[in-house]
Amino acid sequence: MSFVQFPEQQQIVQVLQRSLERNRLAHGYLFTGNELRELESMALTLAKTINCQSPVLGANGVAIDSCDQCDSCRRMEDENHPDMNWVRPESKSRVITIDQIRSLLQTVNLKPTMSPYKVGVLVCADRLNIQAANAFLKTLEEPPASSILILLTTEPQRLLETILSRCLRLNFSGERKISPEEKTWVASFAQMAGEAKGGLLGRYRLLGVLLGKLSESRETIEKTLTARSPLSRYDDMDQKLRDKLESELTAAVEAEYRRQRADLLVSLQLWLRDVWLQTVSQTDTWLSFPELQELSQKVAQRIQAPEAIENLQILEQTQRRLGTNVQEALALEVGFLKLKL
Repeated sequence: MSFVQFPEQQQIVQVLQRSLERNRLAHGYLFTGNELRELESMALTLAKTINCQSPVLGANGVAIDSCDQCDSCRRMEDENHPDMNWVRPESKSRVITIDQIRSLLQTVNLKPTMSPYKVGVLVCADRLNIQAANAFLKTLEEPPASSILILLTTEPQRLLETILSRCLRLNFSGERKISPEEKTWVASFAQMAGEAKGGLLGRYRLLGVLLGKLSESRETIEKTLTARSPLSRYDDMDQKLRDKLESELTAAVEAEYRRQRADLLVSLQLWLRDVWLQTVSQTDTWLSFPELQELSQKVAQRIQAPEAIENLQILEQTQRRLGTNVQEALALEVGFLKLKL
């Protein structure tokens, strides 16, 4: 991707491009917003631009965008660039550990291999454990030359204040976008919920539909990320490197799966908000899914406004539980069986 592919974030693009033109890039950035995927794409685009071999030049001859075609850009796109490092929460503990940070810092403290800058990107930086956060803080205070560190999070309030104060924070505007696929799935869920009539068996069926969708999502993610991994292209790599890449792939699959699961539950929460709105008014004003108003009304006619609000609180609690090490199926079952539908 290049900066021109972020039409809804032109204010941030302009800030970054002005910094590029003036040669005043920060050593540490914090990208915050509702869409982790968008934050990752912007971090990747910035990394491509500062290391691009054939960049788009501004008025003063300084790179302000990537070509998105050169060897450096392609390597970064494939996460196969020696001067760019991605750090994601580990698959089991779902935290960024001090060992991961030490490995990152060891790399960024070396001179760039094939590009002007070393770039480190921390995905879900709010998942830094306390030891990792303190180790990382020292580097933010005295960043290595020719290095840029980019932290990404949808929950900046979970970061240490000392880390927040040492990063240039860029807030991405806009509400979370609901994909056409999500809209289609929510429509099928709403249809089933409208016909379920609030019984226990009906809620179990809805739970089964959700679990089936999540299983399908995980399978798709595994196929997509495995195809992108260097593991699928090189059979003769060193075993130590292979083990490292396999571990990173597992962590990347888990991180992307959890992101998509959270997005799916947010979509359901938006529809349940529509149900609540229908318990207090029959208008389609403020509905997230106006095309599903009839189905929202069906459920709204069976419950009261306080119960509709409780549904929203239940999904929020479920999301928080899923952020811990709780068993997924159990957390979803406990939440869904409490819903008033």
